[in-house]
Amino acid sequence: MKIPERTPAFAIVGHPNEGKSSVVSTLAENDRVRISPTPGETVVCQSFPVTIDGREIIRFIDTPGFQNPRKTFRWMQAHAEYDDRIVQAFIDIHADDPDLSQDCELLTPIARGAGVIYVVDGSRPLRSMDKAEMEILRLTGAPRMAIINCKEDDTRYLDQWKTAFRRHFNAIRVFNAHQATYAERISLLESLKGIDQDWIAPLSTVISAFKKDWDHRKTLTAEIIITMLTESLEFSLTKNHAEDADEESLKKKLFAKYIRAVGKIEKTAHQRIRKLYKHNIFNYDLPPQSIVHQDLFNEKTWQVLGLSRKQLATLAGITGGTIGAAVDVAAHGLTFGLFTLIGGAVGAGWAAFGGGRRLAEKKVAGMALGGHQIRVGPNENIQFLYILIDRVFIFYAHIINWAHGRQVMPIPPSAMGKLSGKTGYTAAWNISAQRKCTSFLHAVLSGDAAKKERATRELRTLIRNELEKIYTPESEDSVRF
Repeated sequence: MKIPERTPAFAIVGHPNEGKSSVVSTLAENDRVRISPTPGETVVCQSFPVTIDGREIIRFIDTPGFQNPRKTFRWMQAHAEYDDRIVQAFIDIHADDPDLSQDCELLTPIARGAGVIYVVDGSRPLRSMDKAEMEILRLTGAPRMAIINCKEDDTRYLDQWKTAFRRHFNAIRVFNAHQATYAERISLLESLKGIDQDWIAPLSTVISAFKKDWDHRKTLTAEIIITMLTESLEFSLTKNHAEDADEESLKKKLFAKYIRAVGKIEKTAHQRIRKLYKHNIFNYDLPPQSIVHQDLFNEKTWQVLGLSRKQLATLAGITGGTIGAAVDVAAHGLTFGLFTLIGGAVGAGWAAFGGGRRLAEKKVAGMALGGHQIRVGPNENIQFLYILIDRVFIFYAHIINWAHGRQVMPIPPSAMGKLSGKTGYTAAWNISAQRKCTSFLHAVLSGDAAKKERATRELRTLIRNELEKIYTPESEDSVRF
């Protein structure tokens, strides 16, 4: 990747508590940026580089808020003779002035050639000190963009801000740092190319690098998901016991251990995805209404995720009896009777269990009983695979739309009790996609390395393509999980 000789740098400036740090955090994908509701927390400039493939491609600089913009503007007005040296002259003359120390600090990166991104809270009206700040930035002569950071839904003053900005800035963007998606960040960078001709080439390289990196992350995410699915399906536990042991108690304990272990595999995969998208510090939680808050083996999870009984029956017939019986999860979790059989035969697949014999006679959710040994797993239930996929897709959808500048999750009213029917991703898949899942399940359980490799390759491609489709800005509907 060719990196421009001069790494693009942008100073994020504005009045205290207008959302500058949130903008830096979101643009740089860096949750280490300190964001505080207390005005004036940032007192010195701090640089946050964006590094891809070990090379810095762009840098965003968090600056203190303007301290005394009226006084700064008056001085600049009175000393026009400094012309293009006016910013450095102001810093040199006022470096020891405590009333202007923050103004000197925020202007320092601009004096060194950084572009300007000016941030205002668009939910409040325009003030005289805002006009002074805009005039200061105009006098710097630096390439500059204005961002209206609508921290709230209040847009009453939006037109007022736009009118004022058109007189002072090369470009204007409405940009909510708490909700901005990847596409909106790229769009903002595209707009930055227009503030100065000299920025077009380096920012084009930056945007290309961002897109390539994002694409690579989706590929890595697909690999993480495949690993999780394989480990979850193959996992099993065995317990030897004495002939006079309480077998029912041992069964329950072994099931509980199995559930915890598979849950840990799933959680590890989710955390790897979280880290891949650079959510490193804050304990990201899904929205309270998310079905992923429910345990993997919870009854509600199995009611709303995976395929419907009709879909499972149809797939069983098409695949020539390789699905077996569709099963539901029993309520309240950690018991030997975790899975209960749906009554009646399910398509051609019923024959797979031995000419109509009940599943419980041989195995329950993969548990083989007999002698002095109890085994749980591997889980042969196709619905289990679909539920794992649905849950990781839901987690992924939230993670990629979680702006780094939003370090506290808003608490909407819970919709968990309203979920009904199949609302996951896989229920919308066509038969071709569902058959790839079936092939993967049986290949993993078969122990045939060549068959497993082929099926894994097909499912990896399917998942990678589905991740591409999942990427959409979050809306009220898209967070219903």
